[in-house]
Amino acid sequence: MIPTLNEERNLPHVFAKLPEMITEVIVVDGGSKDRTVEVARQLRPDAVIVQQTRKGKGNALACGFSACTGDIIVMIDADGSTDPGEIPLFVEKLINGDHFVKGSRFSHGGHSHDITALRKLGNDGLNLVVNVLFRTHFTDLCYGYNAFWRNVVPALDLPDTALPRPADGSKIWGDGFEIETMINIRAVVEKLNVGEVGSTEHERIHGESNLNTFRDGFRVLRTIFSEYGRMRRRRSAGLPPFVQSLMSLPVTPAAPQNPGLQQQVAHHPVDPRREAGHLNRSSAPREVGTRRTDDINKLRSRALDDLGAQPTQDLSSLRARVMEEDGTRLPASLDD
Repeated sequence: MIPTLNEERNLPHVFAKLPEMITEVIVVDGGSKDRTVEVARQLRPDAVIVQQTRKGKGNALACGFSACTGDIIVMIDADGSTDPGEIPLFVEKLINGDHFVKGSRFSHGGHSHDITALRKLGNDGLNLVVNVLFRTHFTDLCYGYNAFWRNVVPALDLPDTALPRPADGSKIWGDGFEIETMINIRAVVEKLNVGEVGSTEHERIHGESNLNTFRDGFRVLRTIFSEYGRMRRRRSAGLPPFVQSLMSLPVTPAAPQNPGLQQQVAHHPVDPRREAGHLNRSSAPREVGTRRTDDINKLRSRALDDLGAQPTQDLSSLRARVMEEDGTRLPASLDD
């Protein structure tokens, strides 16, 4: 899922790096004045274009989440700062049992080519506050490269996309840049299994960022204390964490991990782009009429069963098609 605002010059680079395992691309447009939407459709005719209902990145993400139909949602930026070639790293951790996986520029081999010393100092301070208040171990709170199973979206409790924008032009709380801090904190408060993977942040390719170090830093700090108060109120009210709704569902024992994917993502250099050529849409061949590789399809469907969720209609139809083509019977756990 890619939120956009006047990113026509950046989209060719971003789309070229999307790995072959991607089956659905959601482009959320915030009212671009350039050819962002047209370029997205030219690059990926099957992309789903969604228009924001209000302003702000938080609203863009909420609109995008509601439009997603795949089993796994991955948030990337349209400016080229996040590397789509790293997506298999996130998927691997989800398949191995995490509910929510976030990228880290400062651990697990991650790196940033864009952060200043002042912003790094502020990020470290905000990390410390969150880790003390919520007893977490975040290494990079303010990085928006995340992936998670679609069935945990309700745990994030984002503002309703149907709500009207305030008459005074202000943003509803959760519609702005505070969204990234908000969803990271809510994931841990709801007791989801939250993992981290190393990620390399690159400089924006074209255009200028809307981030302001002091303004957005104080907004994140406000978000942290707001979420702490929300957590205390929910605990006082005796509300169970969202993870219990997942644990109450029947779980199918996991099958052995796929060695092909393990080999693909085992080595994570400081800058994965240098060794991600096989994930480039322009260089990797795609079989006509095939939306995903068989290995990834099996891994994703098996991980769904591990979480106790039902397969989506897309997966079910694809399995039926594969069964007809191969003349083989699916395992009993998938047929029942």
